[in-house]
Amino acid sequence: MIKLTKKYIKSQLYKREVFSEKSEYGHALIIAGKKGYMGAAVIATKAAIRSGVGLVTVCVPANERVIIQTCIPEAMLLIREGNEYNFDKFSAIGIGPGLGTDKVSQELLLSVITHYKKPLLLDADGLNIISNNKNILSEIPSETIITPHCREFDRLFGIHKNNDDRIKTAIIKAKKYNLIIVLKSHCTAIVSPEQLFYNTTGNSGLAKGGSGDALSGIITSFLAQGYSPITAANLGVFIHGFAADITIKYESMESMLISDVINNFGKAFKKIRK
Repeated sequence: MIKLTKKYIKSQLYKREVFSEKSEYGHALIIAGKKGYMGAAVIATKAAIRSGVGLVTVCVPANERVIIQTCIPEAMLLIREGNEYNFDKFSAIGIGPGLGTDKVSQELLLSVITHYKKPLLLDADGLNIISNNKNILSEIPSETIITPHCREFDRLFGIHKNNDDRIKTAIIKAKKYNLIIVLKSHCTAIVSPEQLFYNTTGNSGLAKGGSGDALSGIITSFLAQGYSPITAANLGVFIHGFAADITIKYESMESMLISDVINNFGKAFKKIRK
């Protein structure tokens, strides 16, 4: 078991070259959001953009496109309906936040799982779709990252009495399906088939809607930048929590918003690189 610390995370971060350009930092695709749940898409995309990725495209329903183009002018847009999807140009995909579990969403998720051959993250409704169709578990590509909270984990793998029992199951399932499992909690565990990591950052100000969406975005960003799946997961979890710890100096746990945390990603990166 390895505890994530600032020193360890600093050793894993790539140096960002002074003379570089956007193509060197990958192109992430975020597939998220539906009517009434576009906040999830906005939060995940903002978190990805604030984490160093070169380009971000967000895939949303046509009727919701104005929200993305207004809230996040830095992101490109892919309309969800009526498209022949070509995912090959993307360096990594994160799918699930606010996606919904309808037939269109199910077909899109299956298409990604079946055809996409690069790094992949599954979260939220992506996991809920799988929990209703557990045969999909065996089709998930190797080294895919899944990011369940305790209820999503139990829907996938059965009811557990406590988080210690969930971690034991996560170790078994990570090996069985060759997955990276980010088990979100007050002390998030990151489980690969070979290793177990515990996070040491974060606070209960993150116990609000949107925190998981931001985590999906930041991890997808690191995947797109070329980090290995386990390193991307560790970096994302630690920096997400570290930014929350910085935010708590200015906000209370009650008042903290995930938008505040995303806005402090820059301070987190600077403190880690000192």
